[in-house]
Amino acid sequence: MSTPPSPPEGRRTDGPPVRVGVLAPLTRPGWAEAGHQLLTGLELAVRDVNDAGGIVGRPLELLVRDTAADPEKARAAVEELARLGVAALAGEYHSVVARAAATTADALGLPFLCSSAVLDALTEEPTARVARLSPPQSRGWRAYADFLLGAGRSRIAVAAEPSVYWASGTHILREYVVPRGGSVIELDARALAPAALCDAVADSRATTLLLLVGNPEPAVSIVRSVRSDRRLAEVLIGAPAGQPEFAAWARLLGDDGAAIPFLRYLPGRLGPLGIRVETDLRRRLAGAPSFVAFEGYDTLTVLAALLRSNGTDRARIAAAWPHVTVEGTRGRIRFSRVPDTGVWQWADAPIQVVDRDPAAPDRFRVLYTG
Repeated sequence: MSTPPSPPEGRRTDGPPVRVGVLAPLTRPGWAEAGHQLLTGLELAVRDVNDAGGIVGRPLELLVRDTAADPEKARAAVEELARLGVAALAGEYHSVVARAAATTADALGLPFLCSSAVLDALTEEPTARVARLSPPQSRGWRAYADFLLGAGRSRIAVAAEPSVYWASGTHILREYVVPRGGSVIELDARALAPAALCDAVADSRATTLLLLVGNPEPAVSIVRSVRSDRRLAEVLIGAPAGQPEFAAWARLLGDDGAAIPFLRYLPGRLGPLGIRVETDLRRRLAGAPSFVAFEGYDTLTVLAALLRSNGTDRARIAAAWPHVTVEGTRGRIRFSRVPDTGVWQWADAPIQVVDRDPAAPDRFRVLYTG
């Protein structure tokens, strides 16, 4: 099954709505800017689906819940949305929150298409009910490690806060970098103030400092301290989780926020659908859309295709993951089983390492394609 690149205008939809539950971090301490981008992409896709006639003539409707980066809020929201009769669940950005949502959805028999979270194991046990668009963390962070090693940045310090996600990222880097002659030095970003962290980086003789920390703080304060420390002038700051992707990063840091490589899930060139959607997203966001907005749009595009072919029966939707093929904004989407993830995975999701151009911090440079 597939979806057309551009919807016809103004087809009528009536009857009871087909409801999809949505999870997104829309307030702090979640990365609210990411949540807003995700929701904007989802809402744009709903508009396009309904303009194209909805779900066999019925309007598609979102029931949105704010997770605020809290796994317990996510669990409660999934239970509520299941009781309200949504046909499927979509969204979420934070990996630990997505894992809580996926586990709960699986237990309730609710199909869940995860938009943006990357933690490899999204559920405690393998399941047929959960699928994911974003690449697994192991694939993305190994690509990031390849970029660092190729740039001669093999002595890597990680400033990390306690988190399953950050710990997983550190483990992936160590398992990949050390056998290739590099090293990974762990620094406790919660115990060390930014100035003390700079001392530790200088003492370690690291060539790279990765920010495995929350955004905007302590990430912004660490960047400012490193940029002002002459001992660290040659140290590359990196942020594989994507903090520099969002406009607030550039507003807070200005030129200091440039030349900090991060992972982004966009292709080298958008196709016709991607170009049209980028234009619409830019208009809605009053600025350049992040890859997260495209993930949101693609999520609803996939679910709409499944709903048109399988109706709102949750079991039928979950059984259809391996059979759906959809033209998304970033390429053709189909799902397969990927080792160690336990869910249906878009295996061909694009991966880039990019940074903000020091000559023009509002412009991105592609440094590596994975």
